Amino acid sequence: MPRFLIQGSYTADGVKGVLKEGGTGRRKAVEAAVHALGGKLEAFYYALGEDDVVAIVEGPDNITAATFSMGVAATGTVRTKTTVLLTPEEIDQAAKKTLAFRAAGQ
Repeated sequence: MPRFLIQGSYTADGVKGVLKEGGTGRRKAVEAAVHALGGKLEAFYYALGEDDVVAIVEGPDNITAATFSMGVAATGTVRTKTTVLLTPEEIDQAAKKTLAFRAAGQ
């Protein structure tokens, strides 16, 4: 199954929710939502800096990842950024493929 890096930045209301429910409460909510979409929460961490929360999710496909990301963002409590993760073996497969492409101006 594909894996996704999901980074989140809480709004003021999102931070209030974390303070009310605690970090483990929010992790449980994320885990339940991911599971309901047929995925698995592999890692969940809080961070200091630009992102407040970072998760690695295993999910069925890109559409499911988009469903999760948009659904969470639609609450207005967290801004999300989702990145598709590739394994080293997938990069090996990509490197073996050839591309016919003419660079601009050539």
